[in-house]
Amino acid sequence: MQAPASQPWWKYGHVWLIIAGPAIVVVAGFFTLWLAVSQPDPVIAEDYYQRGLDINKTLAEEGRQSNMQPAIKGRNHAATPEKDQPR
Repeated sequence: MQAPASQPWWKYGHVWLIIAGPAIVVVAGFFTLWLAVSQPDPVIAEDYYQRGLDINKTLAEEGRQSNMQPAIKGRNHAATPEKDQPR
């Protein structure tokens, strides 16, 4: 019985299966780098803090005019510890 003839490494399928994993990761890394460079994040506005305060004021006004106000007060009252509840 003769031993089978040896073949070059690139003719074995399992070698390519092992190489494919890291190769895919390298390609995905370069794709991610390209995305990061070509589409940078937008810079936030200079007055971002004031805009946030204005939004909070608007939401507070809407909350005061809401019909849910009694439910919110009841929820807050139910969550108040016994010793801190008014008598």
